[in-house]
Amino acid sequence: MVESKPRRKLAAILAADAVGFSKKMGENEERTLSNLKSCRAITDESIENYHGRVFGSAGDSIIAEFASPVDAIVAAVEFQKNLRDRNNGVDPADQLQFRVGLNLGDVIVEGDNLYGDGINVAARLEPLAEPGGICVSEKFHEEVRRKLDISFVNLGEREMKNIEEPITTLKVELGSASKVLESFSVSPEKSGISPPSSPDDEPFSISETKVPAIAVLPFTNMGGDPEQEYFADGITEDIITNLSLWRTFPVISRNSSFTYRGKSQNLKQVANELGARYIVEGSVRKGGNRLRITAQLIDAQEDHHLWSEKWDRTMEDIFDVQDEVSEAIARRVAPSVTGQEQNRLTRKHPENLSAWEVYLHGLRSFHDRQRTDYEDAGITQACEYFKRVIELEPSHSDAHAYLGLCSMWELVQRITKDTEQTLDTIMTHGRKAETLNPENPLALMSIASAYFFRGNHRTALDYAQRAVRFNPSFAFSYFWLALAQIHSGDYQQGERSILKTFELSPADPDLNHFHATLYFACLGQCKYEEALEAIDKALHQHRQGLMLGFRAAVLGHLGENLEARVELDSYLTLRPNLKTRDDYRSIFVPNSAIADPIIEGLIKAGWEPEG
Repeated sequence: MVESKPRRKLAAILAADAVGFSKKMGENEERTLSNLKSCRAITDESIENYHGRVFGSAGDSIIAEFASPVDAIVAAVEFQKNLRDRNNGVDPADQLQFRVGLNLGDVIVEGDNLYGDGINVAARLEPLAEPGGICVSEKFHEEVRRKLDISFVNLGEREMKNIEEPITTLKVELGSASKVLESFSVSPEKSGISPPSSPDDEPFSISETKVPAIAVLPFTNMGGDPEQEYFADGITEDIITNLSLWRTFPVISRNSSFTYRGKSQNLKQVANELGARYIVEGSVRKGGNRLRITAQLIDAQEDHHLWSEKWDRTMEDIFDVQDEVSEAIARRVAPSVTGQEQNRLTRKHPENLSAWEVYLHGLRSFHDRQRTDYEDAGITQACEYFKRVIELEPSHSDAHAYLGLCSMWELVQRITKDTEQTLDTIMTHGRKAETLNPENPLALMSIASAYFFRGNHRTALDYAQRAVRFNPSFAFSYFWLALAQIHSGDYQQGERSILKTFELSPADPDLNHFHATLYFACLGQCKYEEALEAIDKALHQHRQGLMLGFRAAVLGHLGENLEARVELDSYLTLRPNLKTRDDYRSIFVPNSAIADPIIEGLIKAGWEPEG
């Protein structure tokens, strides 16, 4: 008779242990055992409610298995909360805390017992957790991070006894997990996430980041003069720009942070919505030649002010003040920053203050543009401001770069009357900006866009990669990287890049373009359900005719014939001259790898191209 091979399976393993149990047993055995029994009733109830099974228990330790990592972490979060509530209501001598380790791994099944490294790793993770805390492996984290609104802190690689390779370990931020329990039922029949009321009620978010992110909210104009709003905005933007040059932590983009301008918000809520842990807020008061800037750094998760300071200066000192603010904040958030990183913060300041003030007006107009097709007064006004900056200070790299980007948006929003001339303008200003500052990501993005819209996606990719390298916290660097990757046919990398864009700017006014780019990445990978979700979110934010075609195409691929036909008819009404495949390619991005999957989807939706 041939001996059967051991049966294996993938399982989520929970390992827990009571903190200081042996010491408490030495002090009072009966009392400690009674408290352990009380705590075990809490832990075991949560494990059972979320379909777990305790298969190992020795003294104060617990080993349980779950079929689902989501169930495992929710059970752990629930019983840690319930244990904390229990401890708050009893004498300190009766309090018990548990550490928890969670891992997803291959295990060997033998009867009712499980064996293998999948269990050993969970057991090694448990001592790394704080009392009352939870640590997870990277593999476990990858399975739950997009399914639950829970934040994690990366603790780095850890050597573990009898485990061959170091294990990347992450800590669960329990403060971020409180709302997760509201989405779950303790009933064994209803364990899982409650569906959103509608697709639009569920905003795209990435709640975890390996390094805590920082968001700078618009500084308040305390001068009372509405005309000075641009000045406060400019100070804020300059601090964001300076901070983004530090490579030790991500900085939430200006576009997302500025959605909170003029609004009274709960900082913890703002931080959660932006995916940031640290918030910088402040005020600017300008009177004559005198200037006062105040700033404070807040750990929003802990609702704790870490640092605050004010600067009283003359206008001649404005640039030094901004650098002081940026450097002080950075040193609080990332004390390990080296002298090399400090050098990155230093940048050339405009020599002409008047030029700088005009530049701030240009930024305001650029970011507040209407984003409408065929006309946009904001872009026109921004161009005038940036041209004036160059007249006053020809060496202003950012002004040249923004002129290029203004032309790029004229192309995207179909404002331009001459595509080739507009592309030439983008390239001219981008090249000039690059010459003045070879590491200016705005310049590199401008050049990348010119190559992209001419169909040279490989060269566009090179420039986008340089933009990311020189400023890894700038959301639009990743946006252009994603576009270049996707239209070159590298859909998987493109998806990773566009998800990074969402992470750095989760509330961006241009989210419709982010979602459309995610649509391309998903469609190219035949992930049609995900593509449909992405384009629906894009259309919800800005209903464009081009996107109607995208939606018709993915519905065609999904076989939703009736709905696909309705969307196709709406699209063809806007595009009556769309007769052939080449007609579509002529209005789409040249040489794009994603053009054919879209065309095939339109055909499945009912389009009958000639030829």
